Amino acid sequence: MVMDDVWTEKYRPKTLDDVIGQEQIVRRLKSYVKSGNLPHLLFSGPPGVGKTACAVALAKDMFGDAWQNNFIELNASDERGIEVVRNNIKNFARTSPLGEARFKVIFLDEADALTADAQSALRRTMERYTATCRFIISCNYSSKIIEPIQSRCAIYRFGLLGPKDVETMVRRIEKGEHIKVSPDGLEALIYVARGDMRRAINALQSASTVTKHVTADVVFETMSIARPKEIEDMLKLALNGQFMDARNKLDDLLIKYGLSGNDVVDQIYSAMFALGLDEGVLVDLVDRIGEADFRLTEGANERIQVEALLAHFKMHGEAMKK
Repeated sequence: MVMDDVWTEKYRPKTLDDVIGQEQIVRRLKSYVKSGNLPHLLFSGPPGVGKTACAVALAKDMFGDAWQNNFIELNASDERGIEVVRNNIKNFARTSPLGEARFKVIFLDEADALTADAQSALRRTMERYTATCRFIISCNYSSKIIEPIQSRCAIYRFGLLGPKDVETMVRRIEKGEHIKVSPDGLEALIYVARGDMRRAINALQSASTVTKHVTADVVFETMSIARPKEIEDMLKLALNGQFMDARNKLDDLLIKYGLSGNDVVDQIYSAMFALGLDEGVLVDLVDRIGEADFRLTEGANERIQVEALLAHFKMHGEAMKK
């Protein structure tokens, strides 16, 4: 697959007007374009919600056709040390902007991967080259960015995208790629995305390689994700005291979809709120799910943790019957 066929790039917003789901942030960014000036910016939020798209679209709106001459995108996760600040960033920041631009823009993506020393060096660079350069810093967790950098930036916090936002992009791609997405296929894409537009687009592209008529079955099969109802059925079996049946259902899901332990725990968490359980039971189960998730992250046996989780559902189901 060539780069032009990667839909996440093909349908990346060209201007700020194309950005979906971040209306308040786009409105504020447009005011910078109108004024022709820009402070240092810090974009914080989960992946796939438009941070990079906004940065690139802002540069295009700000500089026009000359945007590539005055904009550079660096990914801090590629080079995490102080040398990337001393060499790549400093060399670009110290040169004058080209054309009629008043300043250059450095977009530093995944900046929360930078070491503390690199962030300290970056702080000094931001201070020294303000006359010729502006920084847009993007991260998933703003708490990992040192306070001196945060205080130098206007902070924008991006939220997860809603179902309507995902639907808007799916319909745009559906028209552009001449495919058909069924209503249940759209619901499946929204479920798979969980607020991440990149994940939704990748799921749609993967499904479209199988068939031009994208349905829920195709989406779940290509993304190796169990249907929500299948997870709910497994939990209901456990709550009804049928632990071995729930365990067999788990085996079926693992074989059919190739799910990992983390995948199962994530889907259990999403599905349990549709079971109509009492709030006290939900609190206990959420606490247990959090513990299982932590243990899996630390490298515990996936099968044991997921089956232990089902055992807790069985015990709570029996307690509710008494």
